[in-house]
Amino acid sequence: MQIEVFTQSSIKLSGSKIIYFDPFKIDKEYHDADYVFITHDHYDHYDEESIKKVIKKETVIIAPKVLSEQIKKFNLETLIVEPNHDYQLTNLTFTALPAYNIDKKFHPKEAGYVGYLITIDKTVYYIMGDTDALEENKNIKTDICFIPIGGVYTMDVKEAATYINNLKPKKAIPIHYGSIVGDVNLKDEFKKLVNKEIEVEIYIKEGEEK
Repeated sequence: MQIEVFTQSSIKLSGSKIIYFDPFKIDKEYHDADYVFITHDHYDHYDEESIKKVIKKETVIIAPKVLSEQIKKFNLETLIVEPNHDYQLTNLTFTALPAYNIDKKFHPKEAGYVGYLITIDKTVYYIMGDTDALEENKNIKTDICFIPIGGVYTMDVKEAATYINNLKPKKAIPIHYGSIVGDVNLKDEFKKLVNKEIEVEIYIKEGEEK
């Protein structure tokens, strides 16, 4: 599986299927997406111009209820999801997990925003979305975790590292920093704070435009 992280929380997984999560500021015309997963409706996660650059006529768009009307404009197959529900697509199983703030107003629980726990080619990926470190998500079993570290709108770098150390995935990939909020150097602090038996893979780096 090839992993790419673009700006903010924009992720591309390329294996037996091509899957995008929250495409944002995409600068190329890819048109190769089998699936596009959206976590919530904020502009840096639901970017219609970027979605247009990755979709093709067979693409399926997966999104929470808050986006059920907006995604109709693409005239593609869609799947509307809710937190704490399991779903089955062709050769693809996933769970929509809750993603919200505990002590901030930006991502309220009642909005129904989600993260995704998805199994692809026998590897489990957890794309957390914009969230704090939630008690209800502390026992997730995953191989690779994409975790926000920027603070303000999500957990900060120390909270993120503590969460990862408790979760114990094989690999942690920090996201949601270096652009709108969170200095790009947070990646170094995160890596230092994560236990050495957990691999930290960095994609968002200083001086790189993606």
